[in-house]
Amino acid sequence: MIATIAFGLLILAAGIQIAFLLFRERKIDGFSHYIHLAAAALLLGVTIDRSIRIRFVAVTNTFESLVFFTAVIALVLFIYRLRAKDKTIPFITFGGTIVAVALLAVASSPIAPKDILPPIPALQSSWLVLHVTLSFIGESFFVVAFVCAIYYLASKDEERKKNLDRLTYTTIAIGYPIFTAGALIFGAVWAQNAWGNYWSWDPKETWALITWLVYTAYLHTRFVKRFRGKVSAVLSIVGFVFTMFTFFGVNYLLAGLHSYG
Repeated sequence: MIATIAFGLLILAAGIQIAFLLFRERKIDGFSHYIHLAAAALLLGVTIDRSIRIRFVAVTNTFESLVFFTAVIALVLFIYRLRAKDKTIPFITFGGTIVAVALLAVASSPIAPKDILPPIPALQSSWLVLHVTLSFIGESFFVVAFVCAIYYLASKDEERKKNLDRLTYTTIAIGYPIFTAGALIFGAVWAQNAWGNYWSWDPKETWALITWLVYTAYLHTRFVKRFRGKVSAVLSIVGFVFTMFTFFGVNYLLAGLHSYG
């Protein structure tokens, strides 16, 4: 029920953002980011409640992971809206809201069982908690970068494109080390503890590495080759597509050690 209320709040936020985009172009929405904050609080409340019930941090199955991921996205959007001052705000917050709504819709679907069950022994590790939570926190910044990149490619205004390029870089620069720590470093430590091997070329490990390499390429081309603009935007979009495939595609299309999550 709480997650459903949060879902409704995010849809409400999207509706308000659409209204401002269509009918109040010259004014910045000053309300929907507080709805983001409320939705994030409710979703984190779901995580806390389930954690108490299973006596472990509730991020060990698809439903719990999506609830936590959506909560962090909503929180990142709230923080971005507080800090940003330019006119790109409505498009970016709306795009991020749509991603959050889509993820929570998947969490509400039959493909994400909602049974409150203790995790299997292999998942009962603090390393797993660090692995999952930091991965999703990093990916939440990638969501903003993804929306910025799409907006960049669609925009014709050079000053706006410059701001979008800068924001794409900033959010990836924040998310990249967090994702690296969670997905690769703590993931490898957890794998060693759970399976006795730091790396086994499991499909999810492989696709997480591919995703990391795409974002590494983004930062490399920006720092070393001084690339800006379209190339950077395309790499940001490809990185996010791979991020989503690593979570959904691997879980449902490729069997492996992560098939339970």
